[in-house]
Amino acid sequence: MHCELLVPALFPTREPAREALAALRLPALELLLARGRTGGAPQLSPERWLVEAFGGEDAPLAAGALSVLADGGEPGENVWLRADPVHLRLGRKGVALIPSAAFDVSREEAETLCESLNHHFAGTLTIYPLVPGRWCARLQREIFAAAESPLEMAGELVHERFAAEPAARAWHSLLTEIQMVLHEHPVNAERERRGAPALNSVWLWGAGSAPRDAAGPWRSVSADEPLALGLARIAGMARRALPATVEEWLARAPADGRHLLVLDALRAAHALDDAEAYAARLRALEARWFAPLLAALRAGRIGMVSLHVPDAADARSFETIGGDLRRIWRRPRALQSYA
Repeated sequence: MHCELLVPALFPTREPAREALAALRLPALELLLARGRTGGAPQLSPERWLVEAFGGEDAPLAAGALSVLADGGEPGENVWLRADPVHLRLGRKGVALIPSAAFDVSREEAETLCESLNHHFAGTLTIYPLVPGRWCARLQREIFAAAESPLEMAGELVHERFAAEPAARAWHSLLTEIQMVLHEHPVNAERERRGAPALNSVWLWGAGSAPRDAAGPWRSVSADEPLALGLARIAGMARRALPATVEEWLARAPADGRHLLVLDALRAAHALDDAEAYAARLRALEARWFAPLLAALRAGRIGMVSLHVPDAADARSFETIGGDLRRIWRRPRALQSYA
């Protein structure tokens, strides 16, 4: 059995998370990285890595349509995009984007806001709150949209984004109109009354129709990331939510072949510069995943563990088989040295 891990933000690029690594030692992960073979790779977002890993090197990042597929829907031939709720915060340098990972959104709030937006944009745009913090929109026509997710845009100044791109004018116009609908909405008035960030905009990204086909080397995909599950559905692979433990995963995975697991617990804490949460989640990954996988590799229950970190400044992949663990001259080093 070959277990492949996609672990975004493992080698952090933002300073708070990099500083959090200074006090951390993660023996199992450090050993897997030190003893395995290392390969360089182009720097990619996790979403782009997934699309290309499923054979879509030149395909658009159709995050909206793939999210609909992951949710069990049928996107058909329509143009979809993600329309994730965000908070725009005015600062001294401009308006910064705060993704929904930074705050709570209730199901009732999401449904009420989407109902108002759908009434306003009837015949042009329909938004579906698949989950409270993740919305998808169906468009009547193709439109330029960002490729970056809200997590990639966290803290960025949104009005400068694509300012020189002529094709983005319709996108900017649509965002502005959405913000006008949300500005004084009763849901946001109530959120502000209790001190919660207003859901005063959406981030439109990942436009396109669902891919007609997808193919990858894996027999199964385990993830909470909707793009991974949507692509696995198109490819006809076994797919399931990420289990809580390695033992739970091993009990359900076939005994042979390659299997992909998306461990994306670090990404939001990294994007939000929450060093304490980043460190806590990394320790949890060590206890629940890296240490048990290392034990399974030693015991021969797994033949190979691969680990992909495509979003690092120095993007790399690592492959480790049981025999590699005997390469004692390759001394483990702190994770901070990789970042």
